[in-house]
Amino acid sequence: MDSAARDKMQRALPTGSSCPGPEWPEQERAEQLARGAALKWASGIFYRPEQLARLGQYRSREVQRTCSLEARIKSVVQSYLEGVKTGVWQLAQALEAVRGTREALGQARELLRDMAEAAQTLEPLREQVVQHKQLQALSQLLPRLRAVPAAVAHTQTLIDAQRFLEAYVSLRELEQLQEETCAHLGGLELPVFEGLGPLAEALGQAVEAAAGAAGQLAREDPALLVAAMRVAEVDAGRTTSLEQAPRDWRQRCLHALQQGLERVHFGTSLQPGPGALAEWLEALRVALPAELAMAEALVAPCCPPHYKVVQLWAHTLHGGLRRCLQQLLEGPELEAADTFTLLHWALHVYQGPEMMGSLELGPEADVSDLEPLLTLENIEQLEATFVAKVQANVAQWLQKALDGEVVEWGREQEPDTDLSGFYHSPLPAIVLQILEENIRVTRMVSVSLQRRVHGMALSELSAFLRSFSDALIRFSRDHLRGDAVVPHYVPYLLATLNHQLALSSSVSVLQPEWVVPGVLAPVEAELDKLQKRICRLVLEALLAELQPLFAVLPSRRWLSSPELLDDVCERTARFCQNFRHVRNPAVQLLLAEAERTVVLQYLRALMQGRLVCRGADERTQAAERLQHDAAQLQELFLGLGLEESVQCAPVLLALRELLNLSDPTLLGLEVAGLRQQFPDVSEDHVSALLDLRGDVSREQRLAALSSLRAGPQPSPPAGRRALFSLVPTPAPSLASCFPSGSCA
Repeated sequence: MDSAARDKMQRALPTGSSCPGPEWPEQERAEQLARGAALKWASGIFYRPEQLARLGQYRSREVQRTCSLEARIKSVVQSYLEGVKTGVWQLAQALEAVRGTREALGQARELLRDMAEAAQTLEPLREQVVQHKQLQALSQLLPRLRAVPAAVAHTQTLIDAQRFLEAYVSLRELEQLQEETCAHLGGLELPVFEGLGPLAEALGQAVEAAAGAAGQLAREDPALLVAAMRVAEVDAGRTTSLEQAPRDWRQRCLHALQQGLERVHFGTSLQPGPGALAEWLEALRVALPAELAMAEALVAPCCPPHYKVVQLWAHTLHGGLRRCLQQLLEGPELEAADTFTLLHWALHVYQGPEMMGSLELGPEADVSDLEPLLTLENIEQLEATFVAKVQANVAQWLQKALDGEVVEWGREQEPDTDLSGFYHSPLPAIVLQILEENIRVTRMVSVSLQRRVHGMALSELSAFLRSFSDALIRFSRDHLRGDAVVPHYVPYLLATLNHQLALSSSVSVLQPEWVVPGVLAPVEAELDKLQKRICRLVLEALLAELQPLFAVLPSRRWLSSPELLDDVCERTARFCQNFRHVRNPAVQLLLAEAERTVVLQYLRALMQGRLVCRGADERTQAAERLQHDAAQLQELFLGLGLEESVQCAPVLLALRELLNLSDPTLLGLEVAGLRQQFPDVSEDHVSALLDLRGDVSREQRLAALSSLRAGPQPSPPAGRRALFSLVPTPAPSLASCFPSGSCA
């Protein structure tokens, strides 16, 4: 581009759009970089002399390129200027159009203002036209309006006559006339139609009353029930132009159906009184399935299918019964029989095949998905009430049985016996029958109730056994004190032992299969305590007879004559004769305890120091007497039926060896042997026996007693119970006290 063209372009540009001068450092730097690049390029091209010949070609090429660029720039600028010119022209045209539109709107606004003023002058005329139209409509409807009061009275007569369909048709005609009149009068209500609201309500109440007596009408007048249901259904599809609340006769009929059904079966006057619950539930067991069958056969055909009459009947009866039972539980506490009856009926009979689970009822009568008649809290409450009531009754029954048994103990006759000759009483059978029946009958209700009653039964049995034991103690105390002398004291004690044995052998009936092992342990422990108590009372009676005889033993007379032990054996045999009325294994226990008691009394007598042998002859006599007495006692109890292996009389033979020893220096060996057989023998016992010998010096006594302390304490032989530890000894004299003895 030459300088003249550049100057011309600069003059053509506006002042504010001239090319930036040196005041733009970035442009100046760019021009410098461009010139540097051009110089670098030119120096590279024309570096060799042979290329200078082509300088003209390069110049002409650059001139052509420059011209091409200038032409393109001119074209772009010309196109831009033409677009700007066109835009300026379009803006001028738009401005003219806006001005024209503004003038037109102003003219329209003036016209509208003039028309509004004209319309206000026509308003009275418009009102006159509306009134004319209303008067014209009234003149046309006047004959029909004059007949409205008569039609209302006629409709009321139809309602009273229970002609529901005709009454509804008449009511709808009146309502349509009312709607037509209101439409012509612009919503104005005429006083002549004021009676339509009460008339419609009267018809609704009549239809509702018919629905409430659906069961009775289905049997006596099904046409009336069908008419009532049709009226309710037709009215459900009614539409009106008046602003009236919906009558909703369909819902009122359904509600009336439910209320009428609940009133028939669960009305306040029909709820059971005290003691009448079982009869009421039995009546419901018969009435509810019959009601459902009647609903399916008679009521359902009279109602629309979407009413689902059988399902509605079943759910209504279930809900009413549930509410009635809840009210019953909120009232006074039920007795045990009523509680059991209600639990069994609600949990088994109601859902059973006799009632709601009957195969004759369709699936619509299924109530298994509804809330149960009794909630878990109700069941818990009823079970707790039942257990408490039954526990009180069982305690009372058991106490009466025990009181009757205690009265029997004071009879002049011996206890009754069974065919085998054993003492017998119905008391154990009565006790177990009471408890077992209460456990067994609860199986008809639920496992949880059976577990509760089972625990209660075991608790009451334990309490009964404790009361029985206490009664025995009072019985024995009164007899021994002389407050109430019992002619047959021991036989009745033995009879109670048979009672204990009968209870022990039969208590397993109180342990069903589902009970965990060991649950009877507390009862068995009480039975063991009772057995020990009875045995102790029997043995105390035996001691009372034998103690006077053992009071003079040993003595000189005892050395020379067996009469003293003969008396002991005679009384013991006579006392034990009643043992034959006791069943095994209790009789073996009694005989073993009686034999042990006699032996213990014998040992106590020997330890009292009443006799001291004067010489070898008396020691020999004493040893022979011990041998003879041991044999006599063994023979006695063998004759009574006691096994020889459990007898304690052989202890006398061990003492015989201690007395029969002729050389006192060997007493240590005998004492050691005695200790091996009877580890519970003490120094006091040995000292008492040495005193009985009468020939033991101080040194020999010390040597014999030292053998007791030599070596470890031996273990008692298997199956042998302690004897010497139960035998007291008199306080030793000062002459026989040793530093290591009990007096040290």
